[in-house]
Amino acid sequence: RLILCLGCFWIRLKKIKPIPKHEAVADLESGEDSFFPMVLIQIPMCNEKEVYQQSIAAVCSLDWPKSRILIQVLDDSDDPMTQLLIKQEVHKWQQEGAHIVYRHRVLRDGYKAGNLKSAMSCSYVKDYEFVAIFDADFQPSPDFLKRTVPHFKDNEDLGLVQTRWSFVNKDENLLTRLQNINLSFHFEVEQQVNGVFINFFGFNGTAGVWRIKALEESGGWLERTTVEDMDIAVRAHLRGWKFIFLNDVECQCELPESYEAYRKQQHRWHSGPMQLFRLCLPDIIRAKISVWKKFSMIFLFFLLRKLILPFYSFTLFCIILPMTMFVPEAELPAWVVCYIPAIMSFLNILPAPKSFPFIVPYLLFENTMSVTKFNAMVSGLFQLGSSYEWVVTKKFGRSSEGDLVSLVEKGPKHQRVGSEPNLDKIQADLKQEQKTRKTKHNRIYTKELALAFLLLTASARSLLSVQGIHFYFLLFQGISFLLVGLDLIGEQVL
Repeated sequence: RLILCLGCFWIRLKKIKPIPKHEAVADLESGEDSFFPMVLIQIPMCNEKEVYQQSIAAVCSLDWPKSRILIQVLDDSDDPMTQLLIKQEVHKWQQEGAHIVYRHRVLRDGYKAGNLKSAMSCSYVKDYEFVAIFDADFQPSPDFLKRTVPHFKDNEDLGLVQTRWSFVNKDENLLTRLQNINLSFHFEVEQQVNGVFINFFGFNGTAGVWRIKALEESGGWLERTTVEDMDIAVRAHLRGWKFIFLNDVECQCELPESYEAYRKQQHRWHSGPMQLFRLCLPDIIRAKISVWKKFSMIFLFFLLRKLILPFYSFTLFCIILPMTMFVPEAELPAWVVCYIPAIMSFLNILPAPKSFPFIVPYLLFENTMSVTKFNAMVSGLFQLGSSYEWVVTKKFGRSSEGDLVSLVEKGPKHQRVGSEPNLDKIQADLKQEQKTRKTKHNRIYTKELALAFLLLTASARSLLSVQGIHFYFLLFQGISFLLVGLDLIGEQVL
């Protein structure tokens, strides 16, 4: 982390920034030499009725010639009401002249990877050179394509342009604030440094533009893991394709606001890479890339971030440290318990300086999340049943309240269509349903509560043996586990 932070500091000091060789002209109707290639846009979604309107509205408002763009709404919903709502939304934008189509799969095989793979099999895809992907809660700004696609001009080795995420609800509660710290470090430091110095990083699954030729030559979307985005990125890199990360181009999205949604998301994000590591390790070893790049992919990209760090945090802070309180001969030095974790947290919080007041809760919460990450890592590494679980992250649609209004004000008004009365009735029923489903409850997480009991007992034992710094750490860490175990962090679940 220290090396990555130094690399980020160097990038800022030298003002290093990817610059396209050619920029799209401001006037879409003029300019014979302008660079406006054919772009396919995909919005994969599944039962996400809270956010479908804002994503479709944002993508339909992109500043790009209508004749050179096609929007695919890839709906995997199994709820008939949600399907009808999305289909009606697509139809409304078609009435306004948007080049948009609706696709629905009857069999939802392969989850998101299967959805994208099915969409790429359409015969008309051969007419398009690039594909931009946006998850259902993502809202690109109107100039998104004009700031990303020009990087591909005269750069035939470039396979992916990834943009940064920004979060409309980062200040919603303590959980979203802590997530913002982690993801700010991921984009500002990890993605940017790797993009500048080695032209490789993990695709984030959304808010990025791919060269379709790179996808096809790398084998396309595969359904073998729950991290299809990381899978295609690794395979493309092994085939020699380069990536660019644009830290100054942001795409708005939404953070999980409940611990249940966040826990399931993190389980998938940590079990999937272990599945992928087992599958692609032979390919990495045989690949015709430098030894340094092989080491970087195997040790830094996979093992250190997804295996060693969760194992270290869980075993040291949740098992070894509390158990030493019951063994008089055992002793852990203060730098292991205090100074090293404090330095790591300090480095992690640097890209989000406004979050410094939350550095202590962040440290404690990260150790608490190590239980979920460790469990996910083990299930992915040994291919247990839970490693193949895919649960769509629950959205609240908070970004629709402000940003969608501005999009509607700038864009043309929707015209009424024949089936509109039925749609109004459905939307009224949805609002009534939301009013009647306000009962929330706290879930109980037994693993976290068991560790809270162990840590609080160990803190009492530490107090009796007069080990000051260990007592405070164990006490606050035990309280952190207790709060999470009782689901007192973030929004409760309906």
